[in-house]
Amino acid sequence: MKVLLPDSVELDVSLPAGVTAVVYPIGEPIPDEHCDAEALVVWGNPAPQLADAARRLRRLRWVQSLAAGPDAVLQAGFATDVLVTAGLGLHDRTVAEHTLALVLAAARRLNLLIRAQVGHRWAGELGGLQPVREEGSFRTLRDAHVVIWGFGGIAGTLAPLLAALGARVTGVARTAGERYGFPVVTAAELPALLPAADVLISILPATPETAGVLDATVLGQLPPHAWVVNVGRGSTLDEAALLAALRSGRIAGAALDVFATEPLPPGSGLWDEPNVIISPHAAGGRPLGAAALISENLGALLDGRPLRNQIC
Repeated sequence: MKVLLPDSVELDVSLPAGVTAVVYPIGEPIPDEHCDAEALVVWGNPAPQLADAARRLRRLRWVQSLAAGPDAVLQAGFATDVLVTAGLGLHDRTVAEHTLALVLAAARRLNLLIRAQVGHRWAGELGGLQPVREEGSFRTLRDAHVVIWGFGGIAGTLAPLLAALGARVTGVARTAGERYGFPVVTAAELPALLPAADVLISILPATPETAGVLDATVLGQLPPHAWVVNVGRGSTLDEAALLAALRSGRIAGAALDVFATEPLPPGSGLWDEPNVIISPHAAGGRPLGAAALISENLGALLDGRPLRNQIC
């Protein structure tokens, strides 16, 4: 068996007997001599390159995406009998760390402090003596209510970090119950949660069901001091509705790592909003444990066992 490994990440994969690995450049078509590969690992591949691979790799049996959400692979047009597995778990720590940074930046108004620094202005209104409790404002994680929509592995890593700083965390997922020691409700109960939320964090994947679910209705149910944080997929957020909510003062701010169009176009109104924090899809980018996942799934494929994180 031949497995193709991307040149976008260093992978020291332990290969089962009889398996040969070939590193390919993700920005170019797969070389003709390697179109007999039965396994393909992808990470950061451009859409045209993936579509080309889907057309030309006729012996392909399995595609391993190192992204937590394999939407790019699912849209590439691979044959229906090709197994697709995702990189679930590879980004839990990195995305959780970045999300915590965004939430703390929002609470501590780092966006406004940086603007003041650029203008050589001492932002005294954001420093000095401050109230211990400031009603109607999100200024600390202490006693804050954080709602996380999309309560999977990333949320399971993030929630204890938020709780350690004093936040009360409620998860939203397809099934209710308790996960990672935190209460979880379904989306049907979301309208009852939002009026008391200080922060709404979205870690939703890109699916037909999640397209635009963070819409004007959801934003309108949040209190005026609430912040929205999106580290899932840009397609889940109605950016026009978000801009309208921000400009009307309906919500206090947003910290965004993902966007409907990436890179975010220079003409987007989000750039100039003082209470919007923008990061360039930087939360992940480092698939921790990728080599071990690839080795595990290679072994399972050869043995005819179910693959880990199988999507289809």
